[in-house]
Amino acid sequence: MSGLRFASMADMPPRMREAYAKQVFPEAQAQQSAAKYHNAPAERAGIKFDSQKEARRYDELMVMLRAGIISDLRLQPQFTIQESYITETGERIRAVRYTADFSYRFGGKLVVEDVKSKPTRTKEYLRNRKFMRAKFGIDIQEI
Repeated sequence: MSGLRFASMADMPPRMREAYAKQVFPEAQAQQSAAKYHNAPAERAGIKFDSQKEARRYDELMVMLRAGIISDLRLQPQFTIQESYITETGERIRAVRYTADFSYRFGGKLVVEDVKSKPTRTKEYLRNRKFMRAKFGIDIQEI
């Protein structure tokens, strides 16, 4: 502790004031935090989606499913790119998994979709997309 004393928060330097406010008023901080990619969450039929764009795509896919154009629609399907293993030293390495937004069958072929915007096309996503092509022969469709 530096021993500094201030009569009020207004006397504190700005960064110290912010840190103090986070400690004293944590509920106010939770309300002000914005989404990392500035997306607005949405909900359809009790299902929560990370973005409005993803929810709209779900609506489109549901129409196609009801019309019989696609089948076997899945939300947030996971694909294991690399299984977990234990090294010679006994260290456990976790499995590498990729979670897509949607998968479905169209004409008997598996289609995997991911709703993306420019900021969400991260290096990790691009790497996982390549691994999906190499391991499973699946090209991820970006919406």
